[in-house]
Amino acid sequence: MNNNKEVITKKDLNKISWRYILGSQLNWNYERMMSSGYLYGIMPVLKKLYKDDKELKDMAKTHNQFFNTNAIFGNLIMGIDVAIEEKEGYKAKETVAALKTALMGSLAGVGDSLFHVIWGTIFGSVAGTLAQQGSTVGCLLWIAANIALLFGRAALLPLGYKQGVKLVTTLKDKLSAFTNAATVLGVTVIGALIPTVIKVATPLVYTNNGVKLEMQTTLDGILPALIPVLLTLLTYWMLGQKKLNSTRVIWLVLIFTIVLSALGILGLPVPPAK
Repeated sequence: MNNNKEVITKKDLNKISWRYILGSQLNWNYERMMSSGYLYGIMPVLKKLYKDDKELKDMAKTHNQFFNTNAIFGNLIMGIDVAIEEKEGYKAKETVAALKTALMGSLAGVGDSLFHVIWGTIFGSVAGTLAQQGSTVGCLLWIAANIALLFGRAALLPLGYKQGVKLVTTLKDKLSAFTNAATVLGVTVIGALIPTVIKVATPLVYTNNGVKLEMQTTLDGILPALIPVLLTLLTYWMLGQKKLNSTRVIWLVLIFTIVLSALGILGLPVPPAK
């Protein structure tokens, strides 16, 4: 093989990109996690680059070592990997292994925050709220968001191949800033959805000398949707306690709201008069 000659085509890049997208979690296990999926994705390129059986087996073993990162940014790592192997060949074996180890951790943190948390929170919350209101736009929005994410992921591998390691260095600060901005946006969206999604009020009425004072009206004068906000903060606080997990918190919220509802302290908001 001539190491100075480019042998990887655009067709090859697209092929391994979609192989990795469809197979990144194949044979996932606690010992090597995503290694089998990575090897499955890159295998066509390995067969094209390494005609010697021993070199091919060695590189296959190298790529079957422990690998775990954000599945979406895995495409970017593979693109950088392919660019190095195409240029340096078998002698880049140790470099490639070190590169994957260095990138998988840093990109996992950014990718998980950006795609698993922020992306799903923003689009899922908006789409879910629209769907609750009977709008088909909610379903279409969620489908469109995931299709966009799918094809955006496919484009990361060719991008990594063209830009190489310098891409990660150049974008590191920009990615951090973008992640922070997206986090603020996600929190804002969730905050705006609290009074819409969490429908709870108090039916308590204080009566004195024939004068009735509705507690909910008083609370609305202090802060509209005060009870939903307080319940959200309480739930958030409980999730931060060591002895509580999400399942226990769900049960506690259910028991808490059922008891208070039975006592007449909490109830559904009264719809406005038409």
